[in-house]
Amino acid sequence: MATTPIDPVLDPRVVHRTALLNGHTYHYLLGAPADGRFNATIFLIHGWPDLSMGWRYQIPFLIEMRFRVVAPDLMGFGGTDAPRVPPNPINLYGYKRAADDIAELARQLGAPKIVLGGHDWGGFVVWRTAQWHPELVTHVFSVCTPYTEPHEHYHSTEDLVKGPLPQFGYQLHLAGPDVEAALRTEEQIRLFLNGIYGGKGPNGERAFDPVKGVLLDNLPKLGKGRLLSDKELDYYVKQYSRNGMHGTLNWYRARKANWEEDLELINRKTISIPTLFVQANYDSVLQPSMARGMEKYLTNLSKGEVNANHWALTQKPAEVNRIVKGWLERMGFGMKSSL
Repeated sequence: MATTPIDPVLDPRVVHRTALLNGHTYHYLLGAPADGRFNATIFLIHGWPDLSMGWRYQIPFLIEMRFRVVAPDLMGFGGTDAPRVPPNPINLYGYKRAADDIAELARQLGAPKIVLGGHDWGGFVVWRTAQWHPELVTHVFSVCTPYTEPHEHYHSTEDLVKGPLPQFGYQLHLAGPDVEAALRTEEQIRLFLNGIYGGKGPNGERAFDPVKGVLLDNLPKLGKGRLLSDKELDYYVKQYSRNGMHGTLNWYRARKANWEEDLELINRKTISIPTLFVQANYDSVLQPSMARGMEKYLTNLSKGEVNANHWALTQKPAEVNRIVKGWLERMGFGMKSSL
């Protein structure tokens, strides 16, 4: 199974494309078998602070399985538009809009059915896309992000932090003004991304604490992180510097808007198509306990786990790929190709 990651600058296995989706321009990676023949189309949706390139270890093996692979940068990230809020509505950074844009891109690519994979925010997006567009999505997998059903009553992030999820305290920090104000220059963004992707200080200093958020004072103290090569870090810095942090942080400001739109899904809490959840056993935010009881709403659920932290896709790519590949094969993918 291929685990050589996609090169962020130039790689013959993928092309960089753009598409106008419901009024905004998206950047996405597109890969397919060299002979142009594929069995199905799979969309891979990233999280924060990541990019479509966060799937660089998964794209190659999926192409080998004869998938056409589509990995977009979400709204506010990388080469995709990052509209300011205000004057634009925060719903642009919500699950419903992301789901609708995925559906539109699938339409433009001539894919009446798709498989969906997600990580972090992308995990939340793919669960909701399966609910908003059940006619489109045939299978869903999520790495790290458990399924959470729509709720009739609104619970703010503050409510969650004071109650069952104190490790969501970082979301209050990201939704506020401090992180956006502190990460403006290319060098500031470089220090941040290096820290988030594993950089540590001489006394064990880190860039992130689940309760406190981004530890801005620590960033200049941190050595080189191990999860991004120099070339990959340069790519991430360039992409994040295009529009700054504003759009990416709006995902943490859209909680109430997501809840309001979720109300239309109250009677569609159950997802009956085949699903896979890959748990990262050492994720300090999306902790394993959060995945308990998913079977109530996911009636065709498979599970896997890896001994990794939140960055399982790049920390333990072979293990993640093995779990996803095995599940896809059990679902009947990876057989003889067709157009």
